[in-house]
Amino acid sequence: MVRAFVLLALGGPDPTRPAPCRVLYARAFGTPLETSPGDPSRQRLRRKEQLLAVARQVASQCQLLQSSSGRSSSPQLPQLPDEPMSLQDAPGGLFQLPPGDPFPERVTVAWLSVVALAFALVCDPQENLSLAEITLRRLAPRLLTTLRLLGPGADVLLRPETADVLLNRLLPQGQMLFLNEHFLQAVDREMGIKAAR
Repeated sequence: MVRAFVLLALGGPDPTRPAPCRVLYARAFGTPLETSPGDPSRQRLRRKEQLLAVARQVASQCQLLQSSSGRSSSPQLPQLPDEPMSLQDAPGGLFQLPPGDPFPERVTVAWLSVVALAFALVCDPQENLSLAEITLRRLAPRLLTTLRLLGPGADVLLRPETADVLLNRLLPQGQMLFLNEHFLQAVDREMGIKAAR
């Protein structure tokens, strides 16, 4: 089962003064990890802290991959594509978070980096990780079509209602599906999304 989905901006375009990552959208699936009774606002705050910790780890993994490949951050503004794009070659990876902070049990995070954004699925350790990667590569271009640049840097706006509908269709209640092209085309038509690759 997928515990959470996180979409984050990786930071500003200036490599001399890197900006911290910023969570643009996050959604948790299933029941809260803390089963102890308590203030609902404290539980929401704890969930936000958990997802922010995941986002920081993903940003760190992206920077590590970028520096190890010899590519430096571009000083130019990141541009979101106008046309649907193929994400087959987009950098991504997997890492595990041990039991403790931020989650009480071990979880595996699958992530994908596109332009100045990263997408991540927080999964149970026994989850099918190949399916998690495929799900990210099918979900990301559809979410990219809902993004709008707000100004300089990596400031973007996501229409959360569109993201909610997409996640409800492609990850119902945190369950990953084996998605065929006919199903994806039907979702695209239903949502008015240009054909994503």
